[in-house]
Amino acid sequence: MYKQSSLDLDPRSVPRQPDALLHKNGENNSPISVILVSSGSRGNKLLFRYPFLKVSENTSSSATKQRSPYVLRTTGDSTDDSDGDSRFSDIILATILATKSDMCGKKFELKIDNVRFVGHPTLLQPPHTIQVSKTDPSPKREMPTMILFSVVFALRANADASVISCMHNLSRRIAIALQHEERRCQYLTREAKLMLAMQDEITTITETDGTPQSPFRHILPKCKLARDLKEAYDSLCTTGVVRLHINNWLEVSFCLPHKIHRVGGNHIPPEALERSLKAIRPYHALLLLDSEKALLAQLPLDCSPALVRLIKICSAMKNLQQLAQDADLALLQIFQIAAHLVYWGKAIIVYPLCENNVYMLSPHANICLYSPLAQQFAQQFPGHDLPSMLAKFSLPVSLSEFRNPLDAPVHEAQLIQMVVWMLQRRLLIQLHTYVCLLVPPSEDQPAPPDDEPLLASRMTGRSLSTPSALSFGSPTSSDDMTLTSPSMDNSSAELLPGGDSPLNKRMTETLLASLTEHERQAILSVPAAQNPEDLRMFARLLHYFRGHHHLEEIMYNENMRRSQLKTLFDKFRSVLVVTNHEDPIISLFQSPPE
Repeated sequence: MYKQSSLDLDPRSVPRQPDALLHKNGENNSPISVILVSSGSRGNKLLFRYPFLKVSENTSSSATKQRSPYVLRTTGDSTDDSDGDSRFSDIILATILATKSDMCGKKFELKIDNVRFVGHPTLLQPPHTIQVSKTDPSPKREMPTMILFSVVFALRANADASVISCMHNLSRRIAIALQHEERRCQYLTREAKLMLAMQDEITTITETDGTPQSPFRHILPKCKLARDLKEAYDSLCTTGVVRLHINNWLEVSFCLPHKIHRVGGNHIPPEALERSLKAIRPYHALLLLDSEKALLAQLPLDCSPALVRLIKICSAMKNLQQLAQDADLALLQIFQIAAHLVYWGKAIIVYPLCENNVYMLSPHANICLYSPLAQQFAQQFPGHDLPSMLAKFSLPVSLSEFRNPLDAPVHEAQLIQMVVWMLQRRLLIQLHTYVCLLVPPSEDQPAPPDDEPLLASRMTGRSLSTPSALSFGSPTSSDDMTLTSPSMDNSSAELLPGGDSPLNKRMTETLLASLTEHERQAILSVPAAQNPEDLRMFARLLHYFRGHHHLEEIMYNENMRRSQLKTLFDKFRSVLVVTNHEDPIISLFQSPPE
């Protein structure tokens, strides 16, 4: 569903760090190098590698330097550094990375010590399809001298499996584009001849004057493919977004989610991101992280018109269902486009802005007086400063508390813009109201054993006819994203009006049947339970009182007003516990994962 632009960071200049710190900083997700190898009539060749070895660090000079095996190594003079591919010569890499034809079209993965090579070997032409007749006088295109090639990324051996999968995906995408251009205009053959000719020329110069030089340094300014591979490597080490135009014709787009999804210095695991995207519901909203103009400028020329339409009408005050209606698109398509924008780091999922939203200062927010964020805020909102604005959210506060009936409408619009600006930079977190059924234990009831906590048995031990799709993190599939709200057995049974009718009594008793006798008696002893209407409403909403569904979700699913629910909670406050915390679905985009 997702498709796959930077500071020049050389991994060789980065000191080696513990694995845990590397994982936190994301350096463990960066490739060590990118290598282009080929196999053909001239044998196995390493056409290009980047970063290329520095000539001053040749093995002959290092071999003459004797070291005691008991000397404590420092980071600067360590020979077993994180970019362990530097000890492999070009000939060795060409031999081990240029595979046989049988392995083409499949994932290639090879681990040697602390280096893992990942690629996708590709045949330029299917075998046994090129047959040139000697008696046929018609002109024929020359037999290609290259049989197969592979773009290989060298990774650290302990790289995460999801990083390995992403790197293979990028290698496959580049290989498909190069294969297409080779069949169209022999682009790869021309570039390979240029690289090999430059290598031969530099080798001749080195043998003549004895000055070692790196041929790859001279290849870069003359070879478009080499510059593309360098750009891909640099992008992977910095932004995580790769956008290439192979032969100035075919676009190759790729996103490394480990790099672009960062909150508070930590990256968001792709698995957690996928779970969150599958749990999106129609009442959520899409918050763009860039301006409309900037996003539209980044889109390719052949992008989907539906994507452009959604970006133009997107607002943090509209939920996804409203966006589907305004854009005249199916809700499922809105979900797919929203997930696509979130995956690429162009948007996050929030709850639509309204006056009842409760926000609080994020514990990971930068509150320095003279931070770059404070300067940006002062430039965008003259007359306001960021520290003073953040101070207003030191404690949970509702947006309705900022409203002043005497203020002009422009002040309310500016407040919304400032809240959106702070949400985009993860300075605020939103709190939601959750309700949990908690009946006080009876005096004569024996205490439960230690291995059966009372609260856990009440919240998860019963069968409350609750569909699994309602619990966070457990949607059955992405197919749950439909125009209808999540199916609920209890809420679909409409209670008949007419007060205390026998049918309504039986239905209420059925809804309360999943409770223990003590819990039923405790609920029925509440004064509000003497009102059949209140008791029926409580029974109908019982399956929400497990601490898994926030107030806004209940409002959406049951088509109820906030005031109705709060009144009901107040009437049954003796058996209900009300808490406020983040929504687990969208908290992933607001605060760093633990």
